[in-house]
Amino acid sequence: MQVEIPGYGELRLNYLIMDYNGTLAIDGKLVNGVREALIKLSESLDLYVLTADTFGIARDGLEGIPCKLTILPKDDQQGGKFRFVKKLGAGQTVSIGNGRNDQLMLKESALGIAVILEEGASVETLRSADVVCPSIVSALELLMNPLRLTATLRS
Repeated sequence: MQVEIPGYGELRLNYLIMDYNGTLAIDGKLVNGVREALIKLSESLDLYVLTADTFGIARDGLEGIPCKLTILPKDDQQGGKFRFVKKLGAGQTVSIGNGRNDQLMLKESALGIAVILEEGASVETLRSADVVCPSIVSALELLMNPLRLTATLRS
């Protein structure tokens, strides 16, 4: 996915990294519309889900979605997500999250999107994001409609 944003620069994105609970799911269950959006986005981006899997059901929730799931140790979520972005290639990565443990992941990525669902969002994470969306579906639609992204980030 390539997007030229006047006054911001060119984004050449190959990877989408997302948190699971609080971002893609509420109380462990995928938000309505997420499955379909992720399947569509998988045509243009490689999808990764990083999670502590608080409810132990992330694998089942992502069944049928072309993504790679990584369960990170509960004691170093923030560092694990940050290192994952660095290893994958931060300059080619868009990340989506809401929790405090997503802060460094969003900041390091070429494009960081914070979302605010029912459990809210960490203020530190909001400050680290390039864009803040009111829902995960709106964030995913932003990636499916890059002109929206251009409208938000251009100067």
